[in-house]
Amino acid sequence: MIYHAKTCSLTRAIASEDRHVTAHTRRHTAATGVRRASLCAALFVVGNATAAPPGVNAPIPKEPAPLAGTLLQTTADLETAIGNWNPKSTVAPQSVVLLALYQQRIYRLLTRESRLATHTLALLPRELQKVSRDLLAAQRELYRLTPPIGVHAIKVARARPAPELLSYYREAQRRFKIPWNVLAAVNFVETKFGKLRSASAAGAQGPMQFMPATWRRYGLGGNVQDAHDSILGAANYIHASGAPQKLRNALHHYNPSGAYVEAVVRYARRIGADRTMFYALYNWQVFVKTPRGDRRVTGPGLP
Repeated sequence: MIYHAKTCSLTRAIASEDRHVTAHTRRHTAATGVRRASLCAALFVVGNATAAPPGVNAPIPKEPAPLAGTLLQTTADLETAIGNWNPKSTVAPQSVVLLALYQQRIYRLLTRESRLATHTLALLPRELQKVSRDLLAAQRELYRLTPPIGVHAIKVARARPAPELLSYYREAQRRFKIPWNVLAAVNFVETKFGKLRSASAAGAQGPMQFMPATWRRYGLGGNVQDAHDSILGAANYIHASGAPQKLRNALHHYNPSGAYVEAVVRYARRIGADRTMFYALYNWQVFVKTPRGDRRVTGPGLP
């Protein structure tokens, strides 16, 4: 996930993608020269505005060219901040937290605004297009699956340190042959790596969200609320359901929804392709769907 977005030479990468833009998109975007100039201007503005990370309510551009530039720049800045975060067993620095939140807010906007997403992604370099398409598709599917819940029912806490979680995924992979990035994706989808501590509406519990009867059978005698035990239990259950040979089928046993399976597979693909993506998603926050709209319940700027 390396995007050097500091100079207008980046527009050459966008220009090289012009032949892959659909005819529909071409009819609804400016001519190539204008598009290059617009994105160059957006990168210039963003590049000179990100000496400090964006605030928790920093505005997000609503037009494709500046938004593409902002997403490109934010992704590059977040990668740099993650690279400078050492050791990763410590709490993430403010720059990582704020940039990850801004990136998450951009993707949430694009998830809601499909037309804006189409035109914005058409302006991105191909690799970031692929990443963005997976993230947006996963978010759309999961959002449709999520019922509204009352804020009073939400319990949150800090996730275990990222290196600890990685060690648990690897241990589970060695023991049950389930790819570590699949377990990380399930952990992210279910509870944002353990930040969300509430039981589900159906009564599922713990960082990997087990129903009590399923936990008794596959939890290996552990504590469902413990990250290590929950991850190993999930690997045991997914393996018993047919993985790694029949991974999609096993994930469907874990949550009987095709949309859920596709979301986990997409997140797993991105986490496995680039470790930086794991650390970026690790710093995404919990937004919950309530009867009165979406609400962020973790992260900076909250009581």
